[in-house]
Amino acid sequence: MVLCTCPDAASADRLCEALLDARLAACINQLPAVTSVYRWEGKVERASEIQLVIKSAARHQAAITACILAHHPYQVPEILTLTVSGGHAPYLAWLDEETR
Repeated sequence: MVLCTCPDAASADRLCEALLDARLAACINQLPAVTSVYRWEGKVERASEIQLVIKSAARHQAAITACILAHHPYQVPEILTLTVSGGHAPYLAWLDEETR
């Protein structure tokens, strides 16, 4: 599973389509209007963003990172990979099949 924030719905939609078209993700949740507070270039910033939860097989992590970097408008996008240690077996099988 990979987490990534986008500045707006349009850029989130473009990134989701690129990942799904390439079969790098089986499902992507878009969580609207999260507020991010972060330090950037010496200042504390605040931004409304779209949080993406990208569900994929671990074998695609490098390709997902490359796709995000190719399509993301940020200079330094959030790309955080989380290890999934288990889950509902039929869902995990579906996820694996959709990302082949």
